[in-house]
Amino acid sequence: MVEQSVSCVIAAWNAERFLRECIAVALEQPEIMEVIVVDNASSDETSAIAESFKDRVLILRNEKNRGFCSASNQGIKIARGEYILLLNSDVVLRKDYVRELLKCLKRNPRVGMVQGKYLRMDGKTIDSLGLKLSAGKRLYNVADGKKDSPRYNSEREIFGPCAAAAVYRRKVMNDIVCKEEYFDPDFFFLVEDFDIAWRARRWGWKARYVPQAVCLHYRDSSGHDSGYKQFLSFRNRYFLLIKNMTLFSAFLFIPFFLFYDVPRFGYLFITNPFVRKNLRSIIKAIIRLKKKCANFSYEEYNQAAVS
Repeated sequence: MVEQSVSCVIAAWNAERFLRECIAVALEQPEIMEVIVVDNASSDETSAIAESFKDRVLILRNEKNRGFCSASNQGIKIARGEYILLLNSDVVLRKDYVRELLKCLKRNPRVGMVQGKYLRMDGKTIDSLGLKLSAGKRLYNVADGKKDSPRYNSEREIFGPCAAAAVYRRKVMNDIVCKEEYFDPDFFFLVEDFDIAWRARRWGWKARYVPQAVCLHYRDSSGHDSGYKQFLSFRNRYFLLIKNMTLFSAFLFIPFFLFYDVPRFGYLFITNPFVRKNLRSIIKAIIRLKKKCANFSYEEYNQAAVS
C-alpha cells in the first residue's frame, strides 16, 4: 500500500486555462494525501473549476490577490503532510513524479528540497533543472531553454528547487518559518524560491535535482504585465540579497554591483515606470527585511555550493 504523506498546495490566480488538468493529474499521484487550492480572488472561472473537485480538494478563497507567497503560506499552514508539494497551476505532473522525489528524500536525510526535470509543453525543451545563484548573485534556472538530452539525466545537488513543482520536507518549513510565514510575503511572487532555498541551506539543508521525476510547465501564464514582472524580478533580487548576504559576502559583491547592477538600474529607471514609481517602497523595505529572522544564528553560507 502506498504511503500518503504529501500535501499538495496550489496557489491559483485567473488560472482557468490550466487548473482543471493541474488538479486532475495531481490527484492521480498516489502519494498525495490532500490537495489544497488557494484562490487569489480570481475574476475568471478558477473558483468554479476548483469547486468541481470539492469532494477531493480543500479550497481557500481570498478577497484580494495576496500573491503567490501569502497564498502558499495559507496552504502550508493547514497542510497535514510530512512533505509539501508546491505546485503552480500551469504545471502538469507526469506519472510517478512525486514518488521519484520521495525516493530521493528518503535516502538522503539532509536533503530537504527536491525538484524534477521541468520541461516546456513541447516536452523537448528544458524549463528548469533547479536554481543557480552565480558568484555575482545573478539568478538562473539551470539549463533554461536548452534542448533536453541524456546529459541532463543525472541526479545532482542544486542551490534550491524552482517552486513551480518542488517538494519540501515539513521540517524545512518548520526551521525557516519567520513570524508564522514560510515564504516571505514581501516578495509577492518571483525570486521567493531563491529566498527559501538560501535560508534552508543556512540551516544545513541540501537540495537535489531528480531527473526521473518529470513535469510540463506552461511558464509565463500569470497574466501580469511584462514590465511589472521585470520590476518584481529586479526588486526581489535585492530583497533576497539584503536578507541573506553576510557583511563579508556583501563586500565581495561590490565589484559586481558597480559593473552590472549600477548600469542595469540606470537602464530600468529610464525604461520601466514600475521601477521609478516604486523606488521609495524598495528603500523603505530595507530595514524591515533586515529585521526578519534576526533571531536566527546562521552559519556562513557555503559559496562553493552555488558555483
